[in-house]
This record gives sequence, C-alpha cells and structure tokens, in this order.
Amino acid sequence: MSLLQRIFGETRQRAALDPLYRAIVAAGRDPWWYRHGAVPDTLDGRFDMVAALTALVLLRIEAEGDPGHQPALLLTEIFIDDMDGTLRQIGIGDYVVSKHVGRMMGALGGRLGAFRTADEAGESYEAAVCRNIFHEAPPTDEVARRVSDRLGSFAAALKRLTLADLVAGRLPTP
Repeated sequence: MSLLQRIFGETRQRAALDPLYRAIVAAGRDPWWYRHGAVPDTLDGRFDMVAALTALVLLRIEAEGDPGHQPALLLTEIFIDDMDGTLRQIGIGDYVVSKHVGRMMGALGGRLGAFRTADEAGESYEAAVCRNIFHEAPPTDEVARRVSDRLGSFAAALKRLTLADLVAGRLPTP
C-alpha cells in the first residue's frame, strides 16, 4: 500500500467516526449533568464529562477485541485533535498546547483506568466520579451517586449496542 493510500485511507476511517465523537460531545453537553448532576458548567467541567463519556465508549469498543482496535485508536486521535483545537481556539499558545493536551490525555487515561477497575470489581463508578469529575470535592454524596448511577446506566446501555451502532453515533441517552 502506498503512503498516499495509507494517509487517505486513515482520513476516511477517521471521518467515519465523526458521528460517534459528535454524539459523545452532545451527550457530554447534556444539561442534566450541570443542572441535576451539579457538574461545574465550566470549560473544565465540560471537559470532564466529555472525557468520562469518551472513556466509557472506548471501554465498550475495547470489549470488541481486534475489530475494535482501529476504531478505538482513531476515536482517541479525534479526541486529541478536538482538545488541541479547543485549546488553540481559547487562546492557548503553540508552546504550551502540547503540554495541556498531554495532561488531557493523562486525564482520559485516568478515567479509562478508574472505570475499567470499577467494572472489573463490579462496583459503581462513585469513586471514579468523585476523583475524576468532582476532583475529590463533590457537592454532596447524593450528587456523586446520581452522576455515578447515570454513567453506569450509560455504560450498561453501551454494552447492548453493536460496534456498527457505535461507529454510526447511535449512543444511548446518558
């Protein structure tokens, strides 16, 4: 395969995942998180929700095994590109964008690990929510439980979808 075929083939594959990423971002912007879940309606709070939902979708795609490898990789690249573009749009300079994106990737990785650990232990996401969304300071235990339960319901609904549904951006309502 020529270099051009590889480049343009990957571009088409990434474009095929745009509906999925747009659906994740829309779910992360759902007013419920900010009104009833008391997630701070700030740039950081919105990042926390998009990263949490992206992590749950990545875990679901990862469960597909080999067929999910490429879509998971490309979805992660789309997430990185979006975060990079957002940082540049809000005026973060070129010299520090990569540092910020690196921290954001670390945050995504942290969520992946926290949700994976909770899933493997058969636990709720409450500890992960407290640490990764409220940063150890949830407004109340009830709020942390409410957000955790909603993320858990979203993850359970994701398991009922096919990889084709996911790629097409047909996500359950969180």
